[in-house]
Amino acid sequence: MKQLAPSILSADFGHLAQDVSRVEEGAQLLHIDIMDGHFVPNISFGPAVMKALVGRTNLPFDVHLMIENPDAYLESFVTAQTAYVTVHQEACPHLHRTIQHIKGCGVKAGVAINPATPVSILQPILGDLDLVLIMSVNPGFGGQKFIDFSLDKIRELDTIRNDAGLAFAIEVDGGISLQNAAAVSSAGVDIFVAGSSVFGAEDPGAACGAFQKILGE
Repeated sequence: MKQLAPSILSADFGHLAQDVSRVEEGAQLLHIDIMDGHFVPNISFGPAVMKALVGRTNLPFDVHLMIENPDAYLESFVTAQTAYVTVHQEACPHLHRTIQHIKGCGVKAGVAINPATPVSILQPILGDLDLVLIMSVNPGFGGQKFIDFSLDKIRELDTIRNDAGLAFAIEVDGGISLQNAAAVSSAGVDIFVAGSSVFGAEDPGAACGAFQKILGE
């Protein structure tokens, strides 16, 4: 089953709980982008904002840590609603240890790779992962254009997964829209992160419904 994960990075922070409530019926996960201003050139928010949504939505949290030294902060992002915690390969010098740390917190472990990072770098640890996130823009800001060669990376990862009989989910984040969702889905993606194309729409709930129609075909 394909899943939609609206990113609250594009939501109205002044009415965050209200905005999130508008996507609950059409989404399966809530994507939470954490940025530290060091690993990426932007600062978003920290665990306090995320925890303020606990109990205010029925959506599980898909936490994406775009931060340096994520091991120091992992426990802060684990709540009763946290389903995934994803770290960046580029930020983790001891990636296998970090993956085990995440799993030790009782949540599923994901690894993200930036556009210029090859899929092959994850080959040794794919069997330990619950999720691989392909960044289809350079991380740091919402509203960017989808990088076309991301489709090749998704197809390559999907082939590796099928050939090895692995079960990790493939997620894509960056520039996902109603115009490219079908092509991205066909490439092998399971979880679609959509920010501005959902929360930037006049009716975020209707936007989710339009995505679900495409992903269900």
